[in-house]
Amino acid sequence: MRDLADVRVFVYQWFAERGEPPSPEDVADGFGLDTAAALEALRALHDAHLLVLDAGRREILMAHPWSARSLGFVVTDERVRWWGGCAWDSFAIPALVGRPCLVATHCPGCGRALALDVRPDEHPPAGLVAHFLVPIPRMWDDVMYTCAHQSLFCSEEHVGRWLRQSRSPRGAILDMRTLWLLATRWYAGRFTREYRRRTPDEARALFHELGLVGPFWGDA
Repeated sequence: MRDLADVRVFVYQWFAERGEPPSPEDVADGFGLDTAAALEALRALHDAHLLVLDAGRREILMAHPWSARSLGFVVTDERVRWWGGCAWDSFAIPALVGRPCLVATHCPGCGRALALDVRPDEHPPAGLVAHFLVPIPRMWDDVMYTCAHQSLFCSEEHVGRWLRQSRSPRGAILDMRTLWLLATRWYAGRFTREYRRRTPDEARALFHELGLVGPFWGDA
């Protein structure tokens, strides 16, 4: 093992191929390590916000865009079924695996089942909208909560209905094209050793390219 990039790629590829995360023992076996060394690597990746561990800092909960638990999205193709971490993550998976996928969820505003055929190279048709509740600068305060509240809705009217029912503040609303562009660009290169997290300035630059501006997106 040359560095943590190898472990990160191993985890992402395992998730992509099997629909579930590797255990610390799987990581140890993959690199000829003992479990303690594998856990040390996973915890370093957690601290770098490159995956998410449970409260005991042992089991992988998320390796964005994949989740080990249901957060409201199922993404599937003819080979594998995944839990998508959120609307943002779920739209990224088809591009990463290079295959069309079915993305399924429910509208929080009315409970209706929503299903979209999402291609790696083409945004879905207009109609639905996504709502992100937690502002970008606070995403990692509780990343599981953040992901659980990045949802697809039938319409902006249904977003408003859910906000009133849940007594939640309005966040950001994205159309399908913007959501798809954000997802595919944000996660591009995830399987490579060279991938690194964007700096705040780099993230804001991408948001601005997509017309995502203001304090919600990290603008001062």
